[in-house]
Amino acid sequence: MADYPHDIYTEPEPDPHTLSNLGPLTGLAGIWTSATGHDVAPKEDGPETEAYIEHAEFQPIDAQTNGPQIFYGLRYHVRIVKPDEVESFHDQVGYWLWEAATGTVIQTLTIPRGQAVMAMGHAAPDAKSFKLEAVRGAATNGILSNPFLEHAFKTLRYDISVTIHDNASWSYEQVTLLDVRGKPEPFRHTDRNTLHKIAEPTPNPTARAALADAAKKDAAGAASVDTEAELA
Repeated sequence: MADYPHDIYTEPEPDPHTLSNLGPLTGLAGIWTSATGHDVAPKEDGPETEAYIEHAEFQPIDAQTNGPQIFYGLRYHVRIVKPDEVESFHDQVGYWLWEAATGTVIQTLTIPRGQAVMAMGHAAPDAKSFKLEAVRGAATNGILSNPFLEHAFKTLRYDISVTIHDNASWSYEQVTLLDVRGKPEPFRHTDRNTLHKIAEPTPNPTARAALADAAKKDAAGAASVDTEAELA
């Protein structure tokens, strides 16, 4: 267990500018797309490999506190379709969170097939690659599934590796280990992709408020200087 402070109630004063406090998640902020996704999924007759097109949006949120604990993070939405199709092949929402005090990276994910996961890992603030994992039955980095998935496609663990590149792109490799009903061995359901930035993120609400307040003060200061010059 981490060395938490005795005072579990007092909250720190957060920096309003989340984009300046994301640590290793900095390179994920923005809007992304890719047509080079690669998926290997279980089917009755064996593994099936498919290409996919991915659109992902990662936007900064205001800092979040649990007493003395503070997270800076990104809210994300991923939508995936098959080539030449409109129907969603995969839809996923959640948060990427960074806790600087412990070097902890968290990914929460929820999909509309009735499953929720919280994966955790550790990284340096300037890391360009990091790994997270979630394990069935874990109290902190666990996996919850609806009854049918527990019956037919039981998720044993989830691993994701992320690499931030220098050319406004990032890659992930994801492995979901499944206990598929009727199969003798667990199945490695894999996904990988490299996404490219198509738009910058929008600053979080407290950052926008701080920027607006600073602009007002600058305008007031400029007006005061002009008035003094006229009276001189």
